[in-house]
Amino acid sequence: MEEIRVTNIQKYSIHDGNGIRTTVFFKGCPLRCQWCHNPETQGYSPQLMFYKERCIGCGNCERFCQRHAVRIVENDAGIRLAETDRHKCIGCGECSDICLANARELCGKSYTVRELFRELKKDTAFYETSGGGVTLSGGEVLSMNMDFIETLAHMLYDNGISVYIDTSGAIPYENIQRILPYTEIFLYDIKSMSESVHKAYTGVSNEHILENLIRLNKEKGRIWLRIPIIAGVNDDLNNIEEIIAFLKNNFIRPEHIHLLPYHTVGIDKYERLEEPPREKMLVPKEQTLEALKDIFEKAGFDHVYIGG
Repeated sequence: MEEIRVTNIQKYSIHDGNGIRTTVFFKGCPLRCQWCHNPETQGYSPQLMFYKERCIGCGNCERFCQRHAVRIVENDAGIRLAETDRHKCIGCGECSDICLANARELCGKSYTVRELFRELKKDTAFYETSGGGVTLSGGEVLSMNMDFIETLAHMLYDNGISVYIDTSGAIPYENIQRILPYTEIFLYDIKSMSESVHKAYTGVSNEHILENLIRLNKEKGRIWLRIPIIAGVNDDLNNIEEIIAFLKNNFIRPEHIHLLPYHTVGIDKYERLEEPPREKMLVPKEQTLEALKDIFEKAGFDHVYIGG
């Protein structure tokens, strides 16, 4: 079975489900959300993150790069800095290995399923004492090799470890079906009920996502609904009322509803990946979040929270 790339294994996580959890962030996602605070998880291939403030211009990266993707240049202030041609870079990681200043970091460590299982099993004591477990996230975990993901979830399940799946739903439903027997909770995103808004800000339609949520509910999957709230994008009353109508019309009663306010943590990652600037997203106002929470509660939904 092939290896799968992971950008981070976050220990002692308390925002991705019940109890103390270990959250695995897999690398690769079919969406390109404009507000994404983990852009390093979007691409499926390894990516280089460059911390230019650390660079000392020593030239090691230029000398060792076999694809000649790196060169040392002087900026207007006469400071020597490494410059990477992203079209030539293949993410081999050699330059990060020899960087004297730790200015270059490769995102995307590869694991076999057994290696990853062993790493996750180390935290069993925390899971048992707190009622926690493992949350498989992304990127989009269900867009990975499903033989790998199903095997991993099955191994965790067989060892009495709770499995939560954090998904955008933008995947074939067959992938959800494969993981359903081993999954305690699905953390399922709805970003916008407007197809045009959804496509403009994520790059994909929401039609398939909503269809998958309906099917998952019919097959008795336990659902925690997560709604990222971005000011001026989806924090309007009409969007929330449409979500409520959709849930009621399809008899979907999420066990939890989480309104996740957009935050600016992670903005620097776009610069480190040397990606073009994106449209500036705005943090929602606290009173707006409270009003949206109140609307859900007045519509008869329990366990509505602001935050993860």
